[in-house]
Formats: sequence, structure tokens, C-alpha cells
Amino acid sequence: MRVTENFLSVSEELRLFGISCLVGAALGIVFDLFRALRLLIPHNSFLTALEDIAFLGLYALVFSVFSAVFAGGSTRLYCVIGNLLGFAVYMASVGSVVMGTLRRLLALIGAVLGFIVRPLRAFYTPLRAKLKFIFVGFFQIIVKPFKKSKIVLLNRRLLMYNKMENKKRKNVKSVVEKK
Repeated sequence: MRVTENFLSVSEELRLFGISCLVGAALGIVFDLFRALRLLIPHNSFLTALEDIAFLGLYALVFSVFSAVFAGGSTRLYCVIGNLLGFAVYMASVGSVVMGTLRRLLALIGAVLGFIVRPLRAFYTPLRAKLKFIFVGFFQIIVKPFKKSKIVLLNRRLLMYNKMENKKRKNVKSVVEKK
């Protein structure tokens, strides 16, 4: 029976730390893809949270595969530190340059598209006004029977006992008046 050894030499640990730093930088690239998606399509906080959870799940998967392939299935703290260090160095150096460039590129593309679309506004605006009138009119035709229907939902502001004139108790004689 042969037992695998969990002890690594210093050179193997340094190699493992360097590879974990590179994996952290690769995860920075993946995170930049998520950030680019957020720039292209505006997100609300729920979708942003879902993307962050997906990224953390991806990191857990990558770390478990990294531990299985490079570290012999053992989890080592300096591998996590190497991942975080590689990620932080990437985000501070290349990541900031990439996102700044991407923001400028998207602003330029938006300006070019705005310049191309600007002459089409003369055609689009009157067409939109006519279509809005048609669709709003069609919607009102559909909604009118529902408004006129006899199914009345209770509106608390319009209930009889909320009106001041009904608080006098017209049908009941006062006990004080009889004596």
C-alpha cells in the first residue's frame, strides 16, 4: 500500500503560489467580462448580485479544480492568498486600463450611433406619435368594458360608514329623547 505524501518542498510551494497568482489574474479577466457586460447592458442591483454570486461560484469551481490538479487535492491558504494577490494586481494595473478603454470605446460608439440615428429622428418622431395614438386608443377600447362592468371592487374611501352624514343614526331613536 502506497500513501501519497502531502509535504511539498519550498520550490514546489513557490511554484504553486506563482500558479495561484496567475489563476487570480485570469479570474480578474473573467471579472472584467462581467463588468463589461454591466457597461453594455445596465443592470439593477438584483441582477448584479446574481452575477456576483455566479462569479463566486465560478471561483469556487476554479479553486477546487486548481487544488485537485496542482496541489494534489489539498487546500492551502497561500493558494487563496495567491489568488487574491493576482486578482488585486490585475485589477489595479491592467483591469483599470481595460475598463477605462472600454468606457471610452463605448462612449465613442454611442456618439457615432447617435450621429447616424439623428437624421432618422425626423422620420421616427411623427411615426411614434401616430403609433402611440393608435395603440393607446386600442387599449382604451379594451379597457372601457372592464371599467363599466358591474363587478365593483370595494374602495375603502367610498364605503358608506366612512361618510360623516351616516354617523347620525337616523333610523334609531335616542334613549335620551324619550325621557
